[in-house]
Amino acid sequence: MVDVSRVQKELVECNRDKAISGVCISLADGGTDLSHLRGTIFGPVDTPYEGGIFAIDIRLTSGYPFEPPKMQFITKVWHPNISSQNGAICLDILKDQWSPALTLKTALLSLQALLSAPAPDDPQDAVVAKQYLDEYHTFVSTARYWTEAFAKGSSVSIEEKVQKLVDMGFPEDLVRSTLKSVNNDENLALEKLCS
Repeated sequence: MVDVSRVQKELVECNRDKAISGVCISLADGGTDLSHLRGTIFGPVDTPYEGGIFAIDIRLTSGYPFEPPKMQFITKVWHPNISSQNGAICLDILKDQWSPALTLKTALLSLQALLSAPAPDDPQDAVVAKQYLDEYHTFVSTARYWTEAFAKGSSVSIEEKVQKLVDMGFPEDLVRSTLKSVNNDENLALEKLCS
């Protein structure tokens, strides 16, 4: 069973200074289950992730805090230590270097630090790591693009999305129905239109 009092205390502590730390935690899906949480980290300044807001799925096992939390990026991110496919994270404190002295806040701050300082020699995503090592400028451009596409709120209107996709050569009625089917997510619509 999860140590309810510790988790509640950690939630309060983490959210106390979220404007300064750039991390916060809430119950997942507005629920009441303290073993399923949602973390949020702000992209670090002077990185390709700057300005992005990244959501992390957090699951606490009955062994927490003696076992690490299970964390996975919900927001897609282009980073050598984070899977571009499923958001899995390669970070030692989420595995064998976890200690009960650490908290959810320190884990989220470590993820934020990981965004600032990738470790391509110990990758989760080999393709991204290779690009980071061999074509750094392409890596930075791709990471910035993914941040814009997936980690920033879009203020683009539906009509602008429709026009952009129509300009790519897709029929307007198909564009409108596809956008509607994916809740107006332009990237998902493009994937569907291309498949």
